[in-house]
Amino acid sequence: MGVEAAHQSKQVTATVTSNLELMPGHHLICVEAPSIVAKARPGQFITVRCGGTLILRRPLSIHKSIDSKYLYLLFKIVGKGTTWLSQRQRGERLDLIGPLGKGFSIEPASQKLLLAAGGIGIAPLFFLAQKALGEGKSVKLLLGARTNEGLYPQKDLPRGIEAIITTEDGSEGTKGKLTDVLPKYADWADQIYACGPIGMYKTIADQRQQWQVNKPVQVSLEVRMGCGIGACFGCSIKTKNGMKQVCHDGPVFDLDEVILEEIKI
Repeated sequence: MGVEAAHQSKQVTATVTSNLELMPGHHLICVEAPSIVAKARPGQFITVRCGGTLILRRPLSIHKSIDSKYLYLLFKIVGKGTTWLSQRQRGERLDLIGPLGKGFSIEPASQKLLLAAGGIGIAPLFFLAQKALGEGKSVKLLLGARTNEGLYPQKDLPRGIEAIITTEDGSEGTKGKLTDVLPKYADWADQIYACGPIGMYKTIADQRQQWQVNKPVQVSLEVRMGCGIGACFGCSIKTKNGMKQVCHDGPVFDLDEVILEEIKI
């Protein structure tokens, strides 16, 4: 999605219907935005104006949608903008633009999908799981966090998903990182999708050398964005196919395309 396509993504005033602190420091906010939901695809994002006009819009992954009109956004409080957003109440209005960017793609022949979510990486992968399960695909989710306090509640995961839990301190599930168990499930999958820190992607890239079959891996990149619509080039990255803008050439890329050492967050 380039600048012209971004202009087709309407600026929307959406009403907040709920705002829940799902995990410590992480909020799940729901807004009524049927025009965005109608076009949204897994892996895409919206931008939201947080507070005053001098604050840059915040890009947030589309987490899930319900009933063709409710849009859910999962985010971590990291600064003034997201702090402001975490304080919004039911009935308040938000200024959104979206959907934006290029999302995940599922090959028609793929029946078994492996999703790897490191921490807040569950944000875009939930929507992908929701879509895949609705199409009758088998979905396994590797869900990792540092402690059990940072884990997405398993009771809130899509029905029918198989979740494999890891925590670095061993407070829940298998002790270690999700990349420690990923090789065990890689051969099962037709396609693999990941969202998490760059270090996680580097580990996956290294592990692929030992896999019996080199499965395709799609990753969602999180970098600093300015405009979010491809006009400012603030989120440009160097790839094996030249310079790309994360906001409209991504945020989803094939892992093979990305030069991970060049990504600056």
